[in-house]
Amino acid sequence: MREGLVAWFERLGVTDVATVGGKNASLGEMTRTLGAAGIRVPPGFATTAAAYRAYLAANGIEAPLRERLAALSAGRAGLQATGEAIRRLFLEAEIPPELEAAVRAAYRELGRRTGTDAPAVAVRSSATAEDLPTASFAGQQETFLNVRGEAALLEACRRCYASLFTDRAISYRDAQGFDHLAVALSIGIQAMVRSDLAGSGVIFTLDTETGFPGVVTVSAAWGLGETVVQGLVDTDKFLVFKPLLEAPGRFPVIERTLGAKERKLVYASGGSARTALVETTRRERESFVLTDAEVLLLARWAVAVERHYGRPMDLEWAKDGESGELFIVQARPETVQARRAGAGALRSWRLKDRRARPILSGAAVGDAIAAGEACVIRGVEDIERFRDGAILVTEATDPDWVPVMRRAAGIVTDHGGPTSHAAIVSRELGVPAVIGTGRATAALRDGQAITLSCAEGEEGRVYDGRLDFAVTELDLTALPKTRTAMMLNLANPAAAFRWWRLPAGGVGLARMEFIVNDHIRIHPMALLRPDAVTDAEAKRRIEALTRGWPDKAEYFVDRLARGIAKLAAPFHPRPVILRLSDFKSNEYAHLIGGAEFEPVEENPMLGLRGASRYYSDRYREGFALECRAIRRVRDEIGLRNVIVMVPFCRSPAEADRVLEEMARHGLVRGQDGLQVYVMCEIPSNVILAEDFAARFDGFSIGSNDLTQLVLGVDRDSAELATLFDERDEAVKRMIADVIRRAHACGAKVGICGEAPSNHPDFAEFLVEQGIDSISLNPDSFATTLRRVAAAEARLGRA
Repeated sequence: MREGLVAWFERLGVTDVATVGGKNASLGEMTRTLGAAGIRVPPGFATTAAAYRAYLAANGIEAPLRERLAALSAGRAGLQATGEAIRRLFLEAEIPPELEAAVRAAYRELGRRTGTDAPAVAVRSSATAEDLPTASFAGQQETFLNVRGEAALLEACRRCYASLFTDRAISYRDAQGFDHLAVALSIGIQAMVRSDLAGSGVIFTLDTETGFPGVVTVSAAWGLGETVVQGLVDTDKFLVFKPLLEAPGRFPVIERTLGAKERKLVYASGGSARTALVETTRRERESFVLTDAEVLLLARWAVAVERHYGRPMDLEWAKDGESGELFIVQARPETVQARRAGAGALRSWRLKDRRARPILSGAAVGDAIAAGEACVIRGVEDIERFRDGAILVTEATDPDWVPVMRRAAGIVTDHGGPTSHAAIVSRELGVPAVIGTGRATAALRDGQAITLSCAEGEEGRVYDGRLDFAVTELDLTALPKTRTAMMLNLANPAAAFRWWRLPAGGVGLARMEFIVNDHIRIHPMALLRPDAVTDAEAKRRIEALTRGWPDKAEYFVDRLARGIAKLAAPFHPRPVILRLSDFKSNEYAHLIGGAEFEPVEENPMLGLRGASRYYSDRYREGFALECRAIRRVRDEIGLRNVIVMVPFCRSPAEADRVLEEMARHGLVRGQDGLQVYVMCEIPSNVILAEDFAARFDGFSIGSNDLTQLVLGVDRDSAELATLFDERDEAVKRMIADVIRRAHACGAKVGICGEAPSNHPDFAEFLVEQGIDSISLNPDSFATTLRRVAAAEARLGRA
């Protein structure tokens, strides 16, 4: 386009970044090209870089601006004083008559287009070095909402120009190596969406913490979107699995988390303020902002935008409370994970002390661990107290804190969410943060030694004291290929996305009971029969966890289904072998409300566990909920790569009873491609291998239990530890025998124990016997992969 003073969005595109900045160029690109995909963008126009330079020239700002920046660069002036002086230059300047006339005329035209004499508009800053694929500049300049009338609009424009030199923007450009005077500011004037009457939020076209590209992350809160981007509220969160988004009859939402949403930003009813922050109602706090259909629509739009731009994207959306329509109001490249995607190395952190208990928890930003002294700063006025290398503890990670965030080892906040602009900048700076702890500034003392961990899944944790941790770096490009399928053992859905880059053949063991224990926490029978729960504290905790769920059993099914889906999605379409719940009775009793439903057994390891529970009158109804969850994963979400595995199945007759029970609840072996495996962990599984192979599609050797029962050694006994050895000749003969006999029947055999990780010779033994797959914990995957590759080479099977 020929550069004038203003330009309408529909005349702009991605080639106009130098003219109107990344934000406005992107709005123009979407308005011009993506309307055919049904994507709605509120109408508007932008002032140009030429308009900004005309503003500088008309007011003689450039010379004093150069002087102030030179003094800052030379150390003769501080950042705060410099920023304040430069902003004063802009705020005391006059808008040139020709620019004022152009803005007034465009605003009147926008009124004609929207059918309003004085339309309410959002006035947003868009720097020409902003929203690039290599730097987000998130939140560095100002946005003004609900601006109405020509005089108010012109004043908002003046303040936007001044915001090009906020302290945080000056600091950020210095860090990124941008020339302050080479950057110009465009202003986007866009018709307001009445999201104050509905809701708004943020969308990323990947998982923000791990970079997993197979999901769309949607955050939602009531009211105007600034509460979300500033991290002031705990939002609803949805994860939508992209590969199944267009599959007919599927609802591929693999996470659906209700946020607290305690406040919302709305139009102010009087006075000089244009917006007001108010408390939400209880009904709003306990309701999702978006319907299921709206989540899918936003996800489809986000995928269309990503496909158009050819890169991961960060978008903002708003819902109009008057029309009910959804809109995309901003789109920019995602910068952090996009830069990591090209790296061939996978870096991981691990706390060495696994017994440590956290004193605080919140949302994890990043995946690193940091240790240091807490520096508690409650307000920006005390920001100069921050000590380099300390862990910043504050109420909220607002972009104003960027200058100290860069100097921090880690960040802990009371409030905020993982998709806020402040969180984006934390990721971009590579600083781990635990956001939204609720009480960090009250619980932590200034100078207190703490350890911050974002390496344990979506939940970030803060520990008292300096804990030892290890950092490992794995070169993925140097890993060999093997004929033996190398798979992963996984339990925690929140951590599953961390390992999507590993070249695993799938998941050889997904442990259902860990999802129940960590993400549901309530015994399923206590949800089905709440009147049988007599413990008052258990009743209170059940009510607290299931608030907003009229159907308590549905709470169990929904959370279990989405937990399974999060384990399965990163590996789709590779197989994910899901072991049905294998708690022992004493472990089930520890679930909330569980003591009422479990027997007291002398030896739970050999008691009511595994297969025997599923048809037992004590648990049959609970097993039905497990089956409902699996059907939801496979049939509604569409993850047909999930294979079901039955643990601790003592006899063929018991296998028949379990398969019959599964079929009663819609899980029929062979139907819709459903495969069913059996754990091989009891001598009878080996002795009667042909009988089990006739009933199941494959075996997975549980080396711990098999060793325990072959040798008669309690695997948990410290006294007998020297006798417990998976490499004992009796155990190895059992393993060799079941592999040979299962293969003769056409059944696959894998192993999911730790023996091949711990003993190189055992890995070679398994390869020698022709095992189909070896499943490992992620931290031992690479080491064992190399051992298996070497063994295959020695045996001539590479």
